[in-house]
Amino acid sequence: MEVKIARYAGVCYGVERALKLAQQAAENAHEVHSFGPLIHNPQAVASLQEQGVQVAETIDEVGGGTLIIRSHGVAPEVIEEASKRGLTVVDATCPHVSKAQESAEKLAADGYLVVIVGEADHPEVSAIRARAGESVIVIQSAAELPPRLGNRMVGVVVQTTQMADVLEDVVQDLLPRVSELRIFNTICDATSKRQAAAAELAGEVDVMVVVGGHNSGNTSRLTQICRQVNEATHHVETSEELDPSWFSDAKIVGVTAGASTPGAQMAGVVERIEEMS
Repeated sequence: MEVKIARYAGVCYGVERALKLAQQAAENAHEVHSFGPLIHNPQAVASLQEQGVQVAETIDEVGGGTLIIRSHGVAPEVIEEASKRGLTVVDATCPHVSKAQESAEKLAADGYLVVIVGEADHPEVSAIRARAGESVIVIQSAAELPPRLGNRMVGVVVQTTQMADVLEDVVQDLLPRVSELRIFNTICDATSKRQAAAAELAGEVDVMVVVGGHNSGNTSRLTQICRQVNEATHHVETSEELDPSWFSDAKIVGVTAGASTPGAQMAGVVERIEEMS
């Protein structure tokens, strides 16, 4: 059984940067917390906890020391409150997420109704929404757009891990309905490359395995994309979740991983699959 790895797979720059900042903070500070899980990868978060980086869901849980802003970003009020309390703030927000936040803030300041394409309950979207003021709509697809928007200016920003075709559908729906449409395509390049490479590989193999946190939006979308091409697609966090029956008739297995999946985690899955051959 041959195992092929997608051309673009695994941890992206933003996640790698966040992990590095957290590890440096753990080495240099006595008390360190991240505001929410640093990234959506339970194994990586557990590893950070072993290094001394604890997860806090509210500022009140942080007694002192260093507070790391997760890669998904937070509302500005969180950073302001942390500074008021004398905490050392390390901002590990992904630069692409920061761009989406800034774009939403600019659109709102310029008088646009801000449409955010993304998951309403995702921390990244919550952070973007916090910059967009009160005139904001969050949707996951064009079908969720309100039937009436009025003849007004509309601006669009996108959760960085969304799919380009979803954005395209939203834009095509809005174009004939508004007086002015401004679009910030804030889907990050790493996401686009991983999605395209995953789809390509899924069409070449018998079985496709996607590695990453079950709570990871970008990994879940990779799974969705692969499954559209190849029904024999499986999403796992670790090698322990692999089922030998998946590969009983497979000659070629493809593997990809979400942007929040460290290389060692993907390598462990690849090694286990190879042992099954």
